[in-house]
Amino acid sequence: MIKKIHILNYRTFKDFIWEPKEGMNIIVGDNEAGKSTLLEAILLTINGRINGRWIGDELNPYWFNTDVVREYFVAIDKGEEIPPPSIMFEIYFGKEDVPQKLRGKTNHFRQDCPGIKLTIEPNPEYREHFIHYLSHDHPPVLPIEYYQIDWRGFDNTPLRKRPIELRTSIIDSRTIRSYRGVDYQTKQMLADYVEKEESASIAVAYRHSRYHLTETVLDKINKRIKEDTQDISNYAFELQMDQSSSAGWESSVIPQVNQVPFSMAGQGQQVLIKIALALKNSTDTSNFVTVEEPENHLSHTSLTAAVKLIEELSSGRQTFIATHSSFVLNRLGLDRLTLLHDGKNACFHQLSEDTINYFKRQSGYDTLRLVLARKLVIVEGPSDEMIFNRAYYDKKGRYPIDDEIDVITQGTRNKRALELCHVLNRSVAVLRDPDHQTPDYWKDKADPYLEEGKREMFIGDPSHGKTLEPQMIYANQNSLKNLMEIIQCPENIDLCTFMSENKTEVAWRIAESEEIIKYPRFIEEAIDFMVAL
Repeated sequence: MIKKIHILNYRTFKDFIWEPKEGMNIIVGDNEAGKSTLLEAILLTINGRINGRWIGDELNPYWFNTDVVREYFVAIDKGEEIPPPSIMFEIYFGKEDVPQKLRGKTNHFRQDCPGIKLTIEPNPEYREHFIHYLSHDHPPVLPIEYYQIDWRGFDNTPLRKRPIELRTSIIDSRTIRSYRGVDYQTKQMLADYVEKEESASIAVAYRHSRYHLTETVLDKINKRIKEDTQDISNYAFELQMDQSSSAGWESSVIPQVNQVPFSMAGQGQQVLIKIALALKNSTDTSNFVTVEEPENHLSHTSLTAAVKLIEELSSGRQTFIATHSSFVLNRLGLDRLTLLHDGKNACFHQLSEDTINYFKRQSGYDTLRLVLARKLVIVEGPSDEMIFNRAYYDKKGRYPIDDEIDVITQGTRNKRALELCHVLNRSVAVLRDPDHQTPDYWKDKADPYLEEGKREMFIGDPSHGKTLEPQMIYANQNSLKNLMEIIQCPENIDLCTFMSENKTEVAWRIAESEEIIKYPRFIEEAIDFMVAL
């Protein structure tokens, strides 16, 4: 298994080290955080290829980390002599892993283990050309024509192709890339089911059938061609079925689903089949599976089936999943999660087992939103969320999300979300009802995860009511008629009873009203806290 991955100066990763877990690894992050880049780095280091092509044929100056390139050219403009930027990928395997022929210490940390190192660095043969490039007017772009690729094992032996013991299966659900109308990856996976002897038998039979077509159907056509061209040339023109290896049976046999060509099946169906094939594909050597956004093209029901397949069939294989789906994240477990942000990673092994299992049961809860949010406000229910958003707008003239503040409904079990925020070192305000308890009672229960000025709880005064509704009435006690008009409370019904029995509807009417009301003090304090962060 992969024990460690080290990346230098590749795209968003300036100096990135990650130690993935055995089995399942879930990778999340904002757009452009590096999820796809990390999977790409794993595959190109093992295979020496990217997008199916040798890495040298795809080399691009924009692979280099933009900050590193900018710093380099600034230094050059100042007359400083510093080495040009280079890119490095290293994958460290376990000491007892195959292939042992890759074992050695030719790596950044001088660690004795099997591994692969791939570098993209200036070619010494083109040193003078590089200097000439820098001495003349040039754009701030590295001349990759003067770079070379070096791919070798930790034993310092150069690699020419992927070590046969290492194998990767790739599932990319974002796009369905096809070759002659057939998904290339799926075709390759299906081809693995054909034994060598079977392949030879098919090839012989296929060549025989092509020869038979030439001797029968094409024979009549060739006679007509001969008659029409005999006065033009002394050479005999004719048609025949291609007998070359490039026209082998592999290019003609295509997979199908329920008697429909695979490429014409629904994309969701294709995704499920690709996942099943990749994870069922057995091997006696190391096997790595990468899954790119399995939620794409899938309904909720199909996604449930896909996640179940991943859970059941990934056993014994190191699997890497990049996802934007909280459902995938919750089902497979926060303890398997790696969060990427600004080229760095954070893991979640510090979470308690109870909290991990809690979020697994919350398959519909938007955990990913909580993980990725920069600043958070956690409230108990949808009515609290609407009231807080409107209170913030009345005070600041814009909504919390405009200030990159996510307001998330968590229910009364805010301790679980607070623990997650603690592990992530997130700024968060937790709002909750007193529920016949003192504020200190609730704060003491959450004390391990609170930090003054960073993560704080805001709780209503118990003497003003046990829930938000009586708290709102208390805050507007000098203008109750205005409040009743806004929420459209009938005069013959008790205001508190009406508000408590119609929580969401009342909150929506307040949020939509052109009139401004007053809000409980704990909400005002929470707003001030978030603004000050």
